Amino acid sequence: MRPIDKQLLGELPVLRRYLLVLAGFGVLLAAVVLVQAEFLAALLVGLAGHPAPVAVSTAIAALATVVTGRCLLTWYQGRAAAAVTASVKSALRKRILSSIVERQDQRAGELATLAGKGVDAVDGYLTGYLPQLVVSVTVPIAVIARLFAADLASALVIVATLPLIPVFAILVGLHTKASTARQWRLLSTLGGHFLDMVTGLRTLKVFGRARAQAGAVRSVAGAHADATMRTLRVTFLSALVLELVATLSVALVAVPIGFRLLDGTITAHVALLVLLLAPEAYLPLRAAGSKFHASAEGLAVVEQVRTVARPPATTVAAVTEVPDLRTVRIEFRGVTVRYPGRATPALSEVDLVIEPGERIALTGPSGAGKSTVLAVLLGLVRPDEGAVLVGGTPLVELDLQRWREALAWVPQRPTLFPGSIADNIALGRPSATAADLAEAGRAAELAPVIERLPDGYRTTLGEGGAGLSSGQRQRIGLARALLRTESGLFLLDEPTSRLDGDSEAAALAAIGRLATGRTALLVAHRPAVLGLADRVVELNSVSKGARSVLGSQAVTRA
Repeated sequence: MRPIDKQLLGELPVLRRYLLVLAGFGVLLAAVVLVQAEFLAALLVGLAGHPAPVAVSTAIAALATVVTGRCLLTWYQGRAAAAVTASVKSALRKRILSSIVERQDQRAGELATLAGKGVDAVDGYLTGYLPQLVVSVTVPIAVIARLFAADLASALVIVATLPLIPVFAILVGLHTKASTARQWRLLSTLGGHFLDMVTGLRTLKVFGRARAQAGAVRSVAGAHADATMRTLRVTFLSALVLELVATLSVALVAVPIGFRLLDGTITAHVALLVLLLAPEAYLPLRAAGSKFHASAEGLAVVEQVRTVARPPATTVAAVTEVPDLRTVRIEFRGVTVRYPGRATPALSEVDLVIEPGERIALTGPSGAGKSTVLAVLLGLVRPDEGAVLVGGTPLVELDLQRWREALAWVPQRPTLFPGSIADNIALGRPSATAADLAEAGRAAELAPVIERLPDGYRTTLGEGGAGLSSGQRQRIGLARALLRTESGLFLLDEPTSRLDGDSEAAALAAIGRLATGRTALLVAHRPAVLGLADRVVELNSVSKGARSVLGSQAVTRA
């Protein structure tokens, strides 16, 4: 048998309460099993002695009551297990989503598979294996204790043979654990590969590689199917072994009981009691062994969640109010950021000073870590090493919500939500008036788009901004940031990458006006955007493990 995952108990306190509830159910079930066996043995012996009909009906009613109680216990245990399982699955999915948000994990296919089908595999561990594991402790102890009082010889046989079931389960489990982990690794790979292929289908068709990639997906799917069949083969064989051991053990108890009953060395009541209780001693261990595969699958998923998602970060109490970002210096001191699954850090020991009111353009090749610098400032990524200081105060000690309220951000690909254009722009400042929205739209060169729409700013957008071009979606994201006129720090990640030349010039002029007197950090490649900067900082990520190189130069304007 596999022990309870103690690390999971520490991560999810609800499981500790769940185990206490299961222990209570286990004790009650053990008591009900003993009472049921006593009543049934007495009823059968009484029927053999031709009792009065009233006595028979009374005995049957008592037995029915006990059986009903056993059914109710099982039902309540199932309800408790379902509630706890839902809570645990929700917590695991939140950890996976936190990995995507906080660490910008890009393994969408793998994480989608893990958050969906993967987390659902925890059901077998929480609703099947754990309850049976608890019952496999309480019921055999109660049965053996009762048999020691009723028939010492039978109790000793059960004590000698009972450990065989967990021993065989452990031997099988050593092999099942490895095969189950391989099965889930292949499933995650399959999910990620399939998603990449679907999202890049146009490119594959253009380059004539669609059939080759389909073959690769079939190959991974075949490997996953083979791993699944090997795991199921072990599961079925292990169930057969456990059933055989339990059956032979019960036979070792039942055969001597039959001979002793013929010799008259044991009473009929005790013989029936032993025959009824002996299978009950082995049943919980057999059930736990049969559910071991499901538990191994669930724990393999938990291990994978630990691999891809860090435990929720401990909240640090804010020690000071967020200062006016127009007047404070922002410093990166030895900031290093690592993403899971990547050998090279996204940022390595970065030192950068942003003076108050300074406009810095951050340049460099793709993958150098420019967007990661913005993610650190947005509080979406925490440095693995080093710190970001805001006016001398570590960023992690500031109130994150108020810090973000003091920022204006334009990502490379603004996210739009189902709703009106006005609602999407107002995400920047929910209290904004219609006039404010219109002014931000004009500043972002959105007015020509609005004029062509019959409902103007009240036009409803589809999922992901369906119906708009990428440039139009970029303008909405820019208007959303321009609406935050009170922000002291502007973060812009290629803000005009999808605008034409004339629109870009107008948008940059609006950004320049709003950035006056404020601090701004721009990720830029286009020369027009570089013209907004007071200083250009080039970020280069060199060889593995090496320090990210920052080079800067002042911008001279005519």
